[in-house]
Amino acid sequence: YSMLFKSIRKRFLIPFLLSLLCFGFFSNPLLGQTSDEKTFVVVLDAGHGGKDPGAIYYGVKEKDIALDVTLRVGKILENNPEIKVSYTRKTDVFIELIDRPKIANKEDADLFISIHCNGAKSAQAYGTETFVMGLSRSAANLEVAKKENSVILLESNYQEKYKGFDPNKPESLIGMKLLQEEYLNQSIDLASKIETNFVSSNKRYSRGVKQAPLWVLDASYMPGVLIEL
Repeated sequence: YSMLFKSIRKRFLIPFLLSLLCFGFFSNPLLGQTSDEKTFVVVLDAGHGGKDPGAIYYGVKEKDIALDVTLRVGKILENNPEIKVSYTRKTDVFIELIDRPKIANKEDADLFISIHCNGAKSAQAYGTETFVMGLSRSAANLEVAKKENSVILLESNYQEKYKGFDPNKPESLIGMKLLQEEYLNQSIDLASKIETNFVSSNKRYSRGVKQAPLWVLDASYMPGVLIEL
C-alpha cells in the first residue's frame, strides 16, 4: 500500500505543482483582483474525504491522494505573501458538497480549485482532464458529473438541502443554472493553461478541458476548476 501510494503521488503531484507554479495566473487580471487591491485568495478543495473514499485502486483511495496533493500545493502557495490559501478540509473528514463552495464564497475567494483523481471502468483510460462548470457536452462528461455529484446521496436530508436535485438524473444535471456564468471564460482560460502545462512541461497526456454540471463549481462565485489528476 505504501509503495503504491508513493508511486501514484509522484506521478500526480509533481506535474500538478509545476502546473500551478509555471503559468503565472496570480498576475492575470482576468482571474480576480490584483494584489494591489487585496490579497489574492485561493481556496483549495481536496475532493471526497471521511466516509466518501472516492475512486479506489488496490486499496489506494482517491480521498487520500487528493488531500496529500492539496496540502502540498497549499504549502508552496503559502510561501507567497501575496496569496492567502484556505482549505475546505485539511484532514480526512467528510465535508458536505453544499458546504465546499460556501467556504470559498465566505472567504470572498478569487479562485477555487477542486482536486480529484478520476476513476474509470476501463484499465486503458489514462491522462489528466480539467473541468469547468457548464452543460455536459458528451455522455462521458455527464458520467463524471454524476459520479462527482453523487456524494450528495451520503448526506442527511439531501432532498431538502438540494431542493430535489438528484445526481443520478440527467434532467437534474442539465437543469442546473449557470450561477457563475460571468466567470466561465476565466475558468476556461485557467483550465486550458493547466492542461497545456501538463503536456508541455510535464509530458503528461491531456484528455482536455471539459464542461460538466458539477455542483461544487456551480455554487461558487468566482473562477473555478475541478482537476482530475
